[in-house]
Amino acid sequence: MADSAFFCTLSHEGVLAVRGADAGKFLQGQLTCNINYLSDNRASLGARCTQKGRMQSSFRILLEGDGVLMAMASELLEPQLADLKKYAVFSKSRLTDESAAWARFGVEQGDAALVSLGLDLPEETDSVVRHGALIAIRVSPQRAELWVPADQADAIKARLAAMLPEAELNQWLLGQIRAGIGQVMPTTRELFIPQMLNLQAVGGVSFKKGCYTGQEIVARMQYLGKLKRRLYRLSLGGTQLPEPGTPLFAPSHNSSIGEVALAAVDAGQNIELLAVLQAEAAEAGDLHLGTLEGPTLHVLDLPYELDRDREIQR
Repeated sequence: MADSAFFCTLSHEGVLAVRGADAGKFLQGQLTCNINYLSDNRASLGARCTQKGRMQSSFRILLEGDGVLMAMASELLEPQLADLKKYAVFSKSRLTDESAAWARFGVEQGDAALVSLGLDLPEETDSVVRHGALIAIRVSPQRAELWVPADQADAIKARLAAMLPEAELNQWLLGQIRAGIGQVMPTTRELFIPQMLNLQAVGGVSFKKGCYTGQEIVARMQYLGKLKRRLYRLSLGGTQLPEPGTPLFAPSHNSSIGEVALAAVDAGQNIELLAVLQAEAAEAGDLHLGTLEGPTLHVLDLPYELDRDREIQR
């Protein structure tokens, strides 16, 4: 999946904490993932939707102390915190921004470095191991997140640097793109339903958990609808990264056929990206970035296939 071993600081995300006796019960009615599936040994992807099923945020969620932590794009944290607090007023829950309390590192092909820190992480995606206050999460094959309390950040970073080269965030995002894990960014907030980002294919949606905000739309799409837009991995020449939300076009259509979700530069100085596209247009090919005359895009493989029967078992 990756070109080399490295670590990097995950500076693009913040940490939202929901703590208290009712934290799990409160979030169960707010999020696409099943809080009951979380454990000391298991994390999850997830999203929070509007009533119309549009994603306000996507995140990785894990248990910690007397509640849960959610890592999401930094710019989404404040509006999500403010909105969630409106619904938590009658709940024994405390919602806070704990971004300053944690340092988070992405570790690629660096399991030996994690073992040296007392973190022997299983290969299964979403696995979690803990050693003291350190937390490691398997996010995809050969890739892990390391969560470190802020007061230990400098010491742990120095230990990582003694074993692994430090890379730019771009390298981590490239691995995320190759793993086919989309993400809501400020410019794509409320643009996609979860299935458009293939969130149900990577364990971020539960169809057995019962009601949550937007659940009716999400469930209807899974059971009754025909998904016309979904996440694709693509490439194009150059190094000028398109911003999330940049439209894509095809000559066979009179309007945009999709939007960029996430992009990064690869080792060959080309761009790889994830984009939500009309399936019909993606299968026909002849895709262009930005305008009908824009750079040509080429469809690449994803490491998973959509399987409705398997997805609805979660």
